[in-house]
Amino acid sequence: MTFTPNQLAIFALVLLAVGLMVGAGALFAAELRRTRSGQVIGRAIRQAGAPADAKADDRAGPETVPDAETPAHADRELPFHWLDSRLGRALVADEDRNLIDQCGLPSKRTQLVFLVTRILLALVLPFLVYVVWGEGRAQRTVTFVLAASFVVGFMAPKWVLGRIAAGRRERAAQELPLFIDLLRLLQGVGLSLDQSLQIMASDFQHVLKVLGYELTLANNQYSRGRTREHSLQRLATLHKNEDLRGLVSLLVQVDRHGGAVQEPLRIFSDRLREHRRSEMKERIGKITVKMTGVMVTTLLPALVIVTAGPGFIAIFRSLGAVTK
Repeated sequence: MTFTPNQLAIFALVLLAVGLMVGAGALFAAELRRTRSGQVIGRAIRQAGAPADAKADDRAGPETVPDAETPAHADRELPFHWLDSRLGRALVADEDRNLIDQCGLPSKRTQLVFLVTRILLALVLPFLVYVVWGEGRAQRTVTFVLAASFVVGFMAPKWVLGRIAAGRRERAAQELPLFIDLLRLLQGVGLSLDQSLQIMASDFQHVLKVLGYELTLANNQYSRGRTREHSLQRLATLHKNEDLRGLVSLLVQVDRHGGAVQEPLRIFSDRLREHRRSEMKERIGKITVKMTGVMVTTLLPALVIVTAGPGFIAIFRSLGAVTK
């Protein structure tokens, strides 16, 4: 019994898929055993601490172990340690983790989903392309297309995250003038800097969707004991905006040394608007240059036809009369 090269390739892909499924099953079984052992240890610790709690409080009843775990416990049981492995560091690099943070997604859970999605797409997409399209094609063409589909499947999650992160960076740049105006308004009514930031994070998050979310995280870190500089570090560096970095530096200086913040915010707001105005003029100048080529290729032929058309028609008629 002889096999064609295509059949051998199909068998090789099937064996590879079976091997990957076996490896995934082994990893899943090991993770399940580790989770169960952790649950047994936690249950034993809770049962050991129950008598002490009963002695401390006579009204307390017997301890009951809940049947279902809470979402926080479920998050703890996810295999997050895969992200710290060598393969996890290779498939989810620091640049990818930074993109996930820029998208405003839960970091650990999204990194795990990104890792699994990248592996599945890199393996499933070439297999589907080969099954659907590769039958009866040249071997060199099939190999090239399979390699291209592997690259596309591997890079597609990163491209999607890049588009989302770019949109959020643009949204943060658009929200910055409103952020400064609201901060000046709250400072003008006599609120402190901490109260102003708390109110902006809680009451104005529907208009400051990106900066409000980042400000909420910063306020949570500040309430847990971090300094204002450390809590605003993510806001200053995450979205790669120099104006936002300058604003954070201004807020840190005011928080550290004290003083009125309204006048520096006004100066910063005027400088920001002047900078945005100059950028808009630069974009308009570039659009004018680009429209010149469009007008030459579209409007000039129509203009020539309208203006020189009657003259060409008269010449053709006169030449026709001469030949007769």
